Amino acid sequence: MNTTFNFTRHALAALLAGAALVAAQAAPVEPILALAAKEKPVLLDNLQQFVSIESGSRDLEGLDKLATLIAGKLREQGGQVELIEPTAETTYRMEDTPEKIGKIVRATFAGAGTKKIMLIAHMDTVYQRGMLAKQPFRIEGNRAYGLGIADDKQGIAVILSTVNMLKALNYKDYGTLTVLINADEEISSPGSRNLIAKLGGEHDVVLSHEGSYVNDDKLSLATAGIGAVSLKVQGRASHAGSAPEKGVNALYELSHQVMQMRDLSDPATGLKMNWTIASAGSNRNVIPASATAAADVRVLRVADYDRLEQQIQERVKKQLLPEAKVEARFERRRPPLEANDAARAVAKHAQGIYRELGKELGADASAAGGGTDAAFAALQNKAAVIERFGLQGYGAHSADAEYVMLDSIEPRLYLITRLIMDISSGKAGAP
Repeated sequence: MNTTFNFTRHALAALLAGAALVAAQAAPVEPILALAAKEKPVLLDNLQQFVSIESGSRDLEGLDKLATLIAGKLREQGGQVELIEPTAETTYRMEDTPEKIGKIVRATFAGAGTKKIMLIAHMDTVYQRGMLAKQPFRIEGNRAYGLGIADDKQGIAVILSTVNMLKALNYKDYGTLTVLINADEEISSPGSRNLIAKLGGEHDVVLSHEGSYVNDDKLSLATAGIGAVSLKVQGRASHAGSAPEKGVNALYELSHQVMQMRDLSDPATGLKMNWTIASAGSNRNVIPASATAAADVRVLRVADYDRLEQQIQERVKKQLLPEAKVEARFERRRPPLEANDAARAVAKHAQGIYRELGKELGADASAAGGGTDAAFAALQNKAAVIERFGLQGYGAHSADAEYVMLDSIEPRLYLITRLIMDISSGKAGAP
């Protein structure tokens, strides 16, 4: 179903002028609201297509199929589209990074204005190939169910429908509208993070389309950063009964390292480091020749990563057993998203738009929830970067309960379309 409203630039200018007046009166802009209603079945059709393609982070066949589908739709909308394959040079390799990573879809829409706006979402899921057969896309009442539907295939569908609405309005007063859909978010974006950061630094506003929550309809201006520490100790095996002195007990050294790094958390800054996994030895009667441990790290400030990594490398040099070989590796899986004044200003404007629909929209500047690709987009500038423009939903990463709320479709499409128009015209507080 195609939505077509034939607006001339004169008519559109009048529409936008009137928008300021109705905003003050807390009434919706009816042509945009009507477009959102007409676009709803289009969004649901796209969502069914996306959910019906299995696209786990390591499922290259499924990811390639989905990327091709999304790229085709963006080309039909008039975007300049490219499929970008991550290379060894552009990939940040972690212990669980697969050898090959799915392609990134990038589309660029050139406008007549000056503001540069980027919309991001991801196509990969946490699910394994074969699960779709038992859990196909379905609609029950006010809910649409499916694997990956909330995290984050709805985000892709919302972006495509937003572009449809701008096209139907013949709106091109932005400078550049960039759409970026990556395929590795669920594995900490090793192949796309550098591109997201680069493009984020080139745009005035980045709107990320992870979903909002069923009972907590809000945007996120800040999220925690996620890191990991892996500790490996190599000792020497020997008989635990007859010649323990000839061995180098890797478990002893591991225990020493864990204990001397147990106090690196800093409640004053929100830094958390907790050892969570440990393993050593192979047999009860053998001095363990190897041992490993892992720690989970959470930070609220990018600067805390540097401080923590330096502390870890200093501590690990203090060994209990000099003959043991000890290696500590620090992984920056995701930076934190830190709220700034630009994001607060745009979020406040978004709240005003939402009130035109008689709805209240939260805007949380305190870090909460999991990490986000939006944080990469914020690394190289102080532009407005905001998360959770996606649909309200529930059950991300669950095996049988993931859904989105159908009655959140029209409000979200109205919000994002209006917001892009106001950012483009300089009304939304963006720099």
